[in-house]
Amino acid sequence: MAHPIRFDDDDPLLRRLRGLALAFPEAQEKVAHGRPTFFTNKVFAYYGGSVKGDHGSPLLAHALLFLPDADERAALLDDDRVHVPAYLGPSGWLALDLAGAEPDWDEVRELLDASYRRTAPRTLVARLDA
Repeated sequence: MAHPIRFDDDDPLLRRLRGLALAFPEAQEKVAHGRPTFFTNKVFAYYGGSVKGDHGSPLLAHALLFLPDADERAALLDDDRVHVPAYLGPSGWLALDLAGAEPDWDEVRELLDASYRRTAPRTLVARLDA
């Protein structure tokens, strides 16, 4: 059974996030489990769906799931906007709530950058640095 679509293409947060994520070398988007997913060879970001079993929450629909650098994880968890998401949390992923105040888009890009660097092939990371 296919997952229902759990996002709105007209969502301004998604549009802004999509622009940032797809600016990375060879980044692509697909829908997985009803959510926008950004990847190269591996996924580097998800939009929404971060609490186990609570797939319909409007608040959770506006979360960025990312894979941070291990040395930044503890500091990120001190931020009230960040939590350990269901399913992906045990693998080191974190979620940033984008629904509160206007997101700091420079911070969002930095989080995407760190996650991209952890998942993308070396050749793409080299292109990013060039």
